[in-house]
Amino acid sequence: MPHFPYRLTGPIGSAATLGLIVLQVDETIEQDFRRLFVAPDVALYINRIPSGAALTPDTIAQMGRDLPAAAALLPQGAAFDAVAYGCTSGTTLIGVDRVRDLVQGAVHTRHVAQPLSATLAAFAALEAATIGLVSPYIDTVSGPMRQTFEAAGYAVPAMVSFGEEVEANVARIDPASIHTAALEVGSNPEVEAVFLSCTNLRTLDIIADLEQRLGKPVVSSNQALAWHMARLSGAPLAADAPGVLFSKPLPQGKF
Repeated sequence: MPHFPYRLTGPIGSAATLGLIVLQVDETIEQDFRRLFVAPDVALYINRIPSGAALTPDTIAQMGRDLPAAAALLPQGAAFDAVAYGCTSGTTLIGVDRVRDLVQGAVHTRHVAQPLSATLAAFAALEAATIGLVSPYIDTVSGPMRQTFEAAGYAVPAMVSFGEEVEANVARIDPASIHTAALEVGSNPEVEAVFLSCTNLRTLDIIADLEQRLGKPVVSSNQALAWHMARLSGAPLAADAPGVLFSKPLPQGKF
């Protein structure tokens, strides 16, 4: 039987091709990204990485070992403009350079992104020098994050943490509770911008109201990561993407 003739065409992501490695327990970042990248010519491919029921230094270390295998399960035939590892605290403890090397060793991509570098780029774009930090995690995870920001030159005069270890609970933290915590740290007169850390926190719908109430920029892990990937890849973002950050270009330099 003769085969029917066909032609090959270009990739689905004619505007941009993005990859996202999501923690097995994360219920939020995937939903946020599908709201922020809505253009039909942006391809978004997602894979999961084992992450454990609790986020601790030990489970984060194991994610570092599992990251190449998770990246390798993204479509190998796609030419990615950016691939992201979607974990703020994981990147903090594994290290930005190691995350980049592990991902690039497993999948072809022009850029590797993660929430930590995205957040630092966001602070630079917003010209904020002092940060109010909201974290859901226990001290052994939240503490190194604060230290990382301080080592990068950002003062953290106000910080609150929910002290939650169970990841399934992080996705269930009421956005109203996050909103109240953000107002707490953002009311500090020394704070120039508020950072809502963790890709599993449900923050997208409270950013605009917080900025209006505080008169200060509010940055979340998912918002910063989507903004950074959009700037690196040229992918368009949804017109209703919340937050002053989305109006900012990527700052010059290492970002």
